[in-house]
Amino acid sequence: MIALDALVRLCPPPADPPPVVDWAQAERALGVGLPADYKRLVETYGDGIFDETVWLLVPDSAYDDCDLHAQTAERAEILGDLWEFEEKPAGLREAGAKVLPWAFEEGTGAFLYWLARPGQHPDEWTVLYNEGRGPLWEQHDRGCLAFLLAVLTGTAETEYFGYLREVLKLGEHRFATADAILGTAGQ
Repeated sequence: MIALDALVRLCPPPADPPPVVDWAQAERALGVGLPADYKRLVETYGDGIFDETVWLLVPDSAYDDCDLHAQTAERAEILGDLWEFEEKPAGLREAGAKVLPWAFEEGTGAFLYWLARPGQHPDEWTVLYNEGRGPLWEQHDRGCLAFLLAVLTGTAETEYFGYLREVLKLGEHRFATADAILGTAGQ
């Protein structure tokens, strides 16, 4: 995967490999397959945060905030309530279309979702950004790994994340594990 190689060069993963994910069990629990680029991202980095900004959700994280299953259930409930009085974004008006969270933005309430349309293979899912504390949704016609790389390199065509260019020195990117930021789970 060229995008993963580029991301690893840009933002080195943790020295210790993350826990192994039982993808079959994770997908059964979600009731849907997951994109290959996401699986590689999780297998390389695990749960944690890129540039103190983008938290990666992973199946069975020790932290609810970083757990793909917990956040999928929570976001489904929150969005279900929201859409009782607010219009769904265009991509979700198609019968059977849904969103699944894969990351969130630190301190903003914003989430990054996959837009899963009926009949689409998970590798064809694209990214939707929701500002979280407002009604705006932004659609990106690329997968999660390509979108994350574009955000970190400043090439994403987005109204969000522009501040990263101002606060980060060119070429200086970091990934911190959830354990390093939140404390080792279970201690």
